Amino acid sequence: MTGFLGQLGQKLAERWLTLLVLPGALYLAAAACARALGQSHPVAVSRVSGQITAWSRSRPVATTAGQVLVLAGILAGAAAAGLAAQALGSAIERGVLAADWGQWPFPARKLAARRTASRRARWDAAHETYSDLYRAAGPAGATVTDEARDRRRAAWHRRTRIAAERPQRPTWSGDRINAAAVRLKRDRHLDLGTLWPHLWLTMPETTRTQITDARQDLTRATTLGGWAVLYAALTCWWWPAAVLAAVLATIARHRIRAATDTYATLLEAAARLHTGELAAVLGVSDTDSTGTESGDVVMSLLRPLPPPLAGD
Repeated sequence: MTGFLGQLGQKLAERWLTLLVLPGALYLAAAACARALGQSHPVAVSRVSGQITAWSRSRPVATTAGQVLVLAGILAGAAAAGLAAQALGSAIERGVLAADWGQWPFPARKLAARRTASRRARWDAAHETYSDLYRAAGPAGATVTDEARDRRRAAWHRRTRIAAERPQRPTWSGDRINAAAVRLKRDRHLDLGTLWPHLWLTMPETTRTQITDARQDLTRATTLGGWAVLYAALTCWWWPAAVLAAVLATIARHRIRAATDTYATLLEAAARLHTGELAAVLGVSDTDSTGTESGDVVMSLLRPLPPPLAGD
């Protein structure tokens, strides 16, 4: 037990150092540059070195106790910056996935509704174009020219860039997660929200690990967006921080989309592959575990009954 606790403490210390302290220390360094350089001398490196020399020669830092306090302050400040980035990342994640955008405050809800309607109109137009090209190819098995196939593939990509399914949320990432639920509902009559807690308990450990890792990748990507917000705040004192914020925001956007796509793919794949195992645990004897009938039976067993009517 002692060895286990020691190893656990070491892993927690490593995660604390990697996720909070190191990125926070870099942020504190950027903040120090912003404080020393300002807007008038944004790239004067000599001013930074001079300021650091002045700080190091100050009387409080010259003593051992002062150095310990400075180090403790840096660690505390770095950890605080890391926690702030994680908090901002959680807010960004909520906005990016937009699962509850209908309950957002009025101004944000109105903007989200407009964006959802705009994305839906664009998707409908792209889907109509793809459908016309698909019907023009003739019945299944008919010979299709390379030009027609390329046009149909291009139309499919234009539609998919907007959303995999008809948009229901104001963001691409939100619709990508929602697409998994839409497909499972359409193809298997499965309600992912009701199914998932029960499915999670019956899935193999390797599958749960992969899904957990994908979810953590999404959290790290949104936290990177939180760091972009913190660096953007430094532009009030030092304009080069805007470049750092723009780079981080671009990388965060790419990682959020990639992590969301992976996470949604794993959710859908896990539901399709392991619902049969859950059905067996529930005692469903239907061997056709991929059919909609089996999905209806499974959902009827998982959905809780409503409370009795008053007076019954």
